[in-house]
Amino acid sequence: MPILSSIQVERILKKAGFVYAPKRGKGSHTALCKVKKDKKRLVIVPRKKEIPRGTLIAILEQAGLTREDSLNF
Repeated sequence: MPILSSIQVERILKKAGFVYAPKRGKGSHTALCKVKKDKKRLVIVPRKKEIPRGTLIAILEQAGLTREDSLNF
């Protein structure tokens, strides 16, 4: 798993169908959400130059994406 910046992670999530949730993100974090039928996913991304691998994996799991999905975007 490569180390990514918050901008790169946000791009991956946007391509997966997530949109900004402006009322949720505060300070040094950005919130993105995705509504699909009855499910709603909210993902919080810290604004950093390099997101630690463990945090990145947790973000992808919350988004319902696999590591391979994130590399394909």
